[in-house]
Amino acid sequence: MDAVSLLEKLVSIESPSGKEDEIAEFISSYLKKIGLRVSKENNNIVLNADADFWIITHMDTVPMKAKFRYDGMFAYGTGVCDAKGSITAVLIALEKLKEMEFGVAFLSDEEETGSSSAYFAKEHRGSAIVMEPTSLKIATRHYGTLEVNVKVKGKPAHGAMPECGENAIEKAIEMLEKLKELHNFTILKINGGSDEYVIPDICDVRIDFLLKPDENPHNLKKKVIDLASVYGDVDVIEEAEGFISEGKAKSVLEYAMKTAGIEVDYAEMPAWTDAVNLRKEGWDVVVWGPGELAHCHTRIERVPIYEIECASRVIIAINDVLSSLNF
Repeated sequence: MDAVSLLEKLVSIESPSGKEDEIAEFISSYLKKIGLRVSKENNNIVLNADADFWIITHMDTVPMKAKFRYDGMFAYGTGVCDAKGSITAVLIALEKLKEMEFGVAFLSDEEETGSSSAYFAKEHRGSAIVMEPTSLKIATRHYGTLEVNVKVKGKPAHGAMPECGENAIEKAIEMLEKLKELHNFTILKINGGSDEYVIPDICDVRIDFLLKPDENPHNLKKKVIDLASVYGDVDVIEEAEGFISEGKAKSVLEYAMKTAGIEVDYAEMPAWTDAVNLRKEGWDVVVWGPGELAHCHTRIERVPIYEIECASRVIIAINDVLSSLNF
């Protein structure tokens, strides 16, 4: 099956986090048809479980926002880039290999809690290329994150008597201005108020701080909690340290890209990925894959088909590199 047809089939199977059974069954059947032995571990699909070098990506997507279409260069649709383009590249490459020198894992629940990669990281060990959209640039610098939700509290009053209440939305805006002095962030969600002509007494704000590899999320967390708790209740959703990739995974990928005739270039990965959970357990890991991160999770998510085809060639070259004496 060619890349466009296979990707279209994968995208047609909706697989939001927690509902990956159908796509997992499709991938398993596909792999069995090409003669590979498949195992299932905690909703993950695993090949060559005893390997010490891995190619890893995830099966789940955000909820469906756009159907598949192809314009001759780009494929569009929910998950085409994050990360079904990577799945397509892996499956096409595996069809062409006589023997596998690496393990493969298709993980669940990346877009929500990351529980499946946390489980996988504890059960296995080694080096890994985690496939996420980097436009085929090697993401050697992976950002950390601090994601918090603040329930800002005010005091209700009739809308015509604002002096008798405390407007929770206005307090949230004030809090956000002060938080900007600590660190840059992204507002992911803000919710407050009603149609009842009343001063809002609750405003929920979800904020994501992106941290460079040399920034410590623990130090920032204390400052954020100290400041935001003055305005309401603070809940830490996610906390993770960034890292820099310098090990075998990066070296093998560089060599394989050169072998496949793909220009080697570098990038940063500012978003959370399953690589974070692997790194926590001592894995050597690097992030790389087809597609551009900027459009992911949106109605205009897209991936260049030629990048999927290039990625597939690189995966075949990785197998050749691992079978050589150089690595």
